[in-house]
Amino acid sequence: MSVLKTLGGQVREFTKDSILTPVFMILEVITEMMIPFLMASIIDDGVQKGDMQHIYQVGACMLLVAFLSLICGILGGKFGASASAGFARNLRKAMFTNIQTFSFQNIDKYSTAGLVTRLTTDVTNLQMAYQMLLRMFVRAPFSLIVAMCMSFYISPRLASIYLIAVIILGTLLVLIMTRVTGYFNQVFKKYDDLNASVQENISAIRVVKAYVREDYEREKFKKASDNVYRMFVKAEKVLTLNAPLMSATVYTCIILISWVGAKMIVSSSLTTGNLMSLLTYCMNILVSLMMLSMVFVMVSMSSASAVRVAEIINEKSSLTNPENPDFVVPDGSIEFRQVSFRYQGASGDPVLNHIDLKIRSGETIGIIGGTGSSKSTFVNMISRLYDVTEGSVLVGGKDVRCYDLDTLRNNVAMVLQKNVLFSGTILDNLRWGDENATEEECIHACKLACADEFIRQFPDQYDTYIEQGGTNVSGGQKQRLCIARALLKKPRILVLDDSTSAVDTATDARIRKAFREEIPGTTKIIIAQRISSVMDADRILVLDNGQVNGFGTHEELLETNAIYQEVYESQMSGGGDFDQPGGEN
Repeated sequence: MSVLKTLGGQVREFTKDSILTPVFMILEVITEMMIPFLMASIIDDGVQKGDMQHIYQVGACMLLVAFLSLICGILGGKFGASASAGFARNLRKAMFTNIQTFSFQNIDKYSTAGLVTRLTTDVTNLQMAYQMLLRMFVRAPFSLIVAMCMSFYISPRLASIYLIAVIILGTLLVLIMTRVTGYFNQVFKKYDDLNASVQENISAIRVVKAYVREDYEREKFKKASDNVYRMFVKAEKVLTLNAPLMSATVYTCIILISWVGAKMIVSSSLTTGNLMSLLTYCMNILVSLMMLSMVFVMVSMSSASAVRVAEIINEKSSLTNPENPDFVVPDGSIEFRQVSFRYQGASGDPVLNHIDLKIRSGETIGIIGGTGSSKSTFVNMISRLYDVTEGSVLVGGKDVRCYDLDTLRNNVAMVLQKNVLFSGTILDNLRWGDENATEEECIHACKLACADEFIRQFPDQYDTYIEQGGTNVSGGQKQRLCIARALLKKPRILVLDDSTSAVDTATDARIRKAFREEIPGTTKIIIAQRISSVMDADRILVLDNGQVNGFGTHEELLETNAIYQEVYESQMSGGGDFDQPGGEN
């Protein structure tokens, strides 16, 4: 019921269209069912009696009724299309809007490909199903009932043949639909895998080509595509029983009605016109059953989609604003009080374990640690991208859970490890930091991030168009644009999560120098693999397996911290990355 309630809420805007559609479908059926009755009158009272006046009069009525049926059908289709398309639009809007509220924890729960499938394939299924429910699901049963009533009115004896056929065929259709539903529940999970394969390949096509992995990717896609194919084939094998059963029933009914009806005409208990009407009603009844079977197929397919779509709409963010949030962040001080964090559903030790430290406002803090030491998780706690499992994180002397989320995140600018630029001009991308920023402010931020120099080399300079994902700029250029974008927020805390790894050491040093001189009051947290990127920081945090291994100045750590000493020696003696052993002296 919760699924129906959720989906029903998206139809409310189109209640009028949703009511008018079945109304016009019913009117179409009523007018359509009058035609065989009028046809019988033409045959029995006009043709057989040679009454041309009667033929003209009833024929004119048939034309009028047919025209009314056509108008009702057109209006039913128009309102049905409006209601179903609007329903689909509202579903996509509701899902997309709710996805924007998701925390990182919610996002971790669903795959990107799964969300795309729900927004596209699943919603399309529901749109088609809703239109069929408004039109065919109303039209078919009503047409069947009216045709059956008219048949019993003409000849109860012959109509009994329809009734028996309907009962037998209806039972078989229910059995078929029950079997098929299970297959459709599985097929959309296979769609998620297929979309994941496509998305991953297209987004990383340059890497695929660089490593000559086209054959591997083709095989992976073929496997995912074949899984969808096999599941649909299983469903279609069952559904193929529908057509022969329907055809066998139709022709059996026609033969029986013709045989029994001919005997009744001979014995004068049935007229030729009535027999023609009965055969027409026979086709109406069986076509209505065919329509119902199509509706059941669509509903079976969409039932799985309905659950998946409602799941996204009803998903609640794991992060919520407090009842009376604070809208002012006093300063950029940070304090971790016995903070532990574990990802939802994860087993084993927490990824952050009893972190206890204080950072003064305006300090520059460097963070180093091996892969998997939870450096990114540590800084994610500051802007409350995740909530701590135990303990508390304070910014400006207040628990981050006391702040309005937008206020907190506008004061904590993060340049994430994976830099993302959006399609649009350089200025469009920069104004993600501040949508009202002037061009002069954008230029100043780019100068601080050492981005202005390469932007000036483009023919269109700051109006240069950035392709989706920033594919037409280098990795280092992308990082510097992302740093400039963060600076435009004028944050109290600036977090660089390994955000200068793709720039040369000289540029890295210039960026850090600009930070010291231009934004001294901003707390700066720099995650890096290079010792040279953090050695001039006020203090350096050494993380190891989610725990604080050392926290002090460069000189203090060189004297007291074994991990820092090892990294320093390896990199200063010719080694490269933090995770790579150094060269020999």
